[in-house]
Amino acid sequence: MTGPSSHPAHEPARRRVLRAVRQAPHLLAVELGTPTAPGTPLFGSVQSAWLRRLPYLVAFVFAVSLLPTTITLLSHDYGLDGGLAGALATAQVAPLLLAVTRPLQAWWVIFTADVVCALALTGADGVAGRSWPWPPTAIVGYLALMLALSLRERGRTLIAVWLTTGVAGILSEAVTPVSTVTPDRINSTWVLLFVLTGVVLMMGATLRERGDARRKLIEQETISEAERARRTLLEERTRIARELHDVVAHHMSLITVQADSAPYRISGIPLEAQEEFGSIAATARESLAEMRRLLGVLRSEEAERHGGPEKTPQPGIGMLPKLVEGTVRAGVPVELSLPGDRGPLEPAVDLSAYRIVQEALANVVRHAPGARTRVSVTTAADGCGLTVLVVNSPPPAPSAPCAPLETDGTGHGLIGMRERVRLVGGSLDTGPLPDGGFRVAAQLPLSPPPAPAAPLSPKDSDPV
Repeated sequence: MTGPSSHPAHEPARRRVLRAVRQAPHLLAVELGTPTAPGTPLFGSVQSAWLRRLPYLVAFVFAVSLLPTTITLLSHDYGLDGGLAGALATAQVAPLLLAVTRPLQAWWVIFTADVVCALALTGADGVAGRSWPWPPTAIVGYLALMLALSLRERGRTLIAVWLTTGVAGILSEAVTPVSTVTPDRINSTWVLLFVLTGVVLMMGATLRERGDARRKLIEQETISEAERARRTLLEERTRIARELHDVVAHHMSLITVQADSAPYRISGIPLEAQEEFGSIAATARESLAEMRRLLGVLRSEEAERHGGPEKTPQPGIGMLPKLVEGTVRAGVPVELSLPGDRGPLEPAVDLSAYRIVQEALANVVRHAPGARTRVSVTTAADGCGLTVLVVNSPPPAPSAPCAPLETDGTGHGLIGMRERVRLVGGSLDTGPLPDGGFRVAAQLPLSPPPAPAAPLSPKDSDPV
């Protein structure tokens, strides 16, 4: 038994339903009156020119084929006046050309023309025993329009179009021509159009969502690839900065020590000179402290987890024989050629040359295991440049993959090589060889020789 107290619980639900019913026409009007990207052609964003022209071609074929067919059907079969049949057929078919760029506006024109045509057919002599309210040509044109509409508009608009089509069909039952009410002559097509419209809209919406998802995936992959390349570049620059810290810190430490010890090593230095040496030492210590703080920012979290700053000395070309030995053990035959009378190199150049060879050999092991490789480091005849050359032949086939024994490379390949060459002002040339091998050639400038002392003028050479 329900009492009066149960009514208030049901009252809000009834009000919500009534409110939704009252708001439904407004929502339908908003959805049907707000097109998506008007003026933008279907398939306008695809790269293929043929696909961009395809919607225009399909719309033209439908318009050319349906227009005369619709005029003939309405005038000869349904018995409409020739002028009225031509006007209605044009209004039903011509907007298909507009559907390529403005499908929702084309729907308004075609839907209105279909409704007017259905009303005009109620008084036609040949409607008995034929399809009504939608003639066959109207169904074909309407379904073609639904395909264009589903490829452009959002889901709520498609639902509004589908429901409007169904409501128009239901209302058509109230004005069904008397001649078609006989049981053996009823041929109502509104249910058929309502079902086919839903199927076409759902298929087109599915294709559109799939295309949108694929396009977004491609865009995301492109963005991810760009971010990955940028992150790789930043990581390599950070690694180079950490390695160069040792080199610069060594020189700054020497400046500090020499400036601090100058008053004790050199006798008779004026007080002003001692203060200048003290200022130099203080500035050098401040610069060294700033470098350590900068290094703390650049050092990766992984390096911090493994015990803080690296304490191993930075390698140079003098350690290339050890690197080549490890690569040979990994299954890559390597020939090494080093200059016999090489002098001391600038630390940045020495480190860059080693890292370039290291990355090149690591790439050989990863991408061409077992390939014969030649490593050559030569000094220019004028002593102003260092040439680093790594050339490998095609890998033997079949070849079992093998892992490199040298595991402390940067792992950034050609990006790291370019950054190191750019650091010292050199040049890098890489690329495949005609026989299937690969070549890495780097030109690294050496520090210029000390400038000769300027000759003394006769005035300066005369004894006092």
